[in-house]
Formats: sequence, structure tokens, C-alpha cells
Amino acid sequence: MRTPTDDMVENSNNHSKSTDKIIPRRFVISAPEAKAMAEQRNLTLPNLLPSLVPMAQSLSRAPISNYPVGAVGLGISGRIYLGANLEFPGLPLHHSVHAEQFVITVAVSVAASDSISEQITHIAVSSFPCGHCRQFLQELRSASDIQIFVTSSSSLSFIPLSTLLPHPFGPTDLLHRDALLLLEQKDNNIIIQEEEERDGTVICKKSERVQYETEVKKAAERAARRAHAPYSGCPTGFAMGDEKGRIFSGSYAESAAYNPSLGPIQAAMIGFVGGGGGEYGSIVTAALVETKGSLVSQESTARILLEKVAPMCTLHVYHCTLKI
Repeated sequence: MRTPTDDMVENSNNHSKSTDKIIPRRFVISAPEAKAMAEQRNLTLPNLLPSLVPMAQSLSRAPISNYPVGAVGLGISGRIYLGANLEFPGLPLHHSVHAEQFVITVAVSVAASDSISEQITHIAVSSFPCGHCRQFLQELRSASDIQIFVTSSSSLSFIPLSTLLPHPFGPTDLLHRDALLLLEQKDNNIIIQEEEERDGTVICKKSERVQYETEVKKAAERAARRAHAPYSGCPTGFAMGDEKGRIFSGSYAESAAYNPSLGPIQAAMIGFVGGGGGEYGSIVTAALVETKGSLVSQESTARILLEKVAPMCTLHVYHCTLKI
């Protein structure tokens, strides 16, 4: 198995090299590996998913509810994506990440690193998807056809998402029919300002630290370019670096229903967990790239979350404009 490349975790111990290195972890199973696993167990790929849910569930970080949720998704690429719920003590519950969101975010990152458009066809999950997740999944193409298997249910078969949400509100209600959806490749044409805005001053730092923070900034910019923000028009990217010099990034993913949207900070936290990050306190620097004067800003949310989970982290905010 492997993690996504620079979309979720980038090794920046050697900042002079532009090639990002992959840190092996447990949240992605390649198509050949998935096929071999299914054949070994004499199962189809979809029917392999439920057997992997306990492994996904074991990766949960749920210190508030103590209710671990695991989800496993199958893409048309043949890859399998794992996800688990994340909770952050000391913060409002809406900062939490749902297992299904974790799965989709991992898939988005892998698809972006390979420059392909992925599509999720099947999801196995330990508990019935909540309304929040049923809505979030509507951002995917052909969402109603996604097959759902609930391992805690007495039913031993997949059911379409349309059974769980028969009358959905989604992208087609707000966007043009040909608009790009989540998991479909996009490049938001942004122009980032050269310097961080902080009361008109630029703070001088040691060159090595500056170089590291520059790499974090670049990762946040890349994340903003692939953000899914068709409703607000405010693409945002977030990246953070830990004590080991690794960089984790995440892109904003909006929902047509607004509230189920996944912020870029949560997406980067998924990258941190998926990329083998340990304690959140090991995060030492972060960068947020968002549009200047936007209707939607992630800065205050980023500061609140980092203050609780990584109080020693320094956040740098960079503004960008959308090139028409």
C-alpha cells in the first residue's frame, strides 16, 4: 500500500530537490494489490471491501465519542481507499472529520497526484452514513449510483446511495450540468502574492527555516489550485510541516448544502494521519492560501484549530487572486 504523493505528504528534508518522496502507509491499496487480495480470498473487488473495514476502523482517532468509524471505498481505477473518523478535543464538534470524507479526500489526493479523474463506485462502512456524509457524497459524479455496504447491518448486500437519500439536493441544483465535480481534475487559475501579509512587515528568519516555510507555502498553493469551491468561488489550500521536515497539505472541498463542506485544514489533517504523522503537537509551521477579500475565509478556523492541537505551530497566511 502507499499514500498519495505530494497532495497529502511531501518529504522536504532536502528542500533543494523538487521531487517529492512517498512515505508508505496504510490508507491506499494499489489496483494490483487489491486484485491480488481479492483473488486470494476468492472475492470480487466490491466484496473485498467489507473485510477491510475493521482495519480502517482501527485507524480512527475519536477521543471524544470513543466511537470509531471505518470506511473503505473502491475507485474505477481499481484502487481501494481507507478512511476513519477524526475528532479534536477542545474544539466544536463540527471540526470533526467523518470516515467517508476521509476516504474521498484520500481519493482526491491520489487522483491529483496521478493527474486522473477518479470515481468511487462502492463504499463499505462500519455504520450507516449519517445525513452529513450522504450529502457530502452528492459532490461526486453519479453519486446516487454509489453502492453502500454497512457492516453493522443485518443486510449482507450493497444498496445504492439513492436508497439512503432518495431526493437529494446537490450540484445540479446550483451548477451548470457540465461543471467539474469533486474527484474531477481542475486547476484553479490563481495568482499568489509574493509576500505574506502581516501588518505590512516581513520578518527575517534563518535561511533554512525560510526555505522550509517556502516549501510549505508552495504545497498550500498547489492545494488551492485543485480545491473544489464552485459555490463560493473561494478556492483555498492549506499545508503544514512537522518536526521531521515532512509536509502535509489539503484542499477545500465544498458541498452544495454548504454545512457538510470539508475545510482545507481538516483535509490537511487527513493528510497528516494518512501520511504517518504522529501527535498533532509535532506540527511546527503552516501556510494558508486563500483568495483576497473573499466571501469565505478559512483563516480564523485555521487559527482556532491549530491553537488547540498544535499550539507551537506558526501560521502564515497568503492571499491570491483568481485570474479570469
